[in-house]
Amino acid sequence: MARKFKAGDWVKAKGASDGPKMEVSKYMAKKEPIFGFMDRDTYVECVWYRDGERRSRIFHQNRLSKILDTKGIFKT
Repeated sequence: MARKFKAGDWVKAKGASDGPKMEVSKYMAKKEPIFGFMDRDTYVECVWYRDGERRSRIFHQNRLSKILDTKGIFKT
C-alpha cells in the first residue's frame, strides 16, 4: 500500500468532528497480527497538544484525512 502522508502533514481522524488537529510525525513499523509480517507503510504516529500536554498515538493511515488548515496546534 502506498503512503498517503509525509512527516509534517496536518490530519484529523475520520468521523471525529470534534477530534484534535494532529501532525504526522513518522511512519511506524507494526507487525500484522494475522500474517505476521512487518508493515512499514500504513501506520503513522501523530502528535497533538491538549491542555499544554503533548500526546501521541499510532493510527492506520486509512483512518485519517488530510486537512489544509495549518495554523498550528497551540491554543492562545
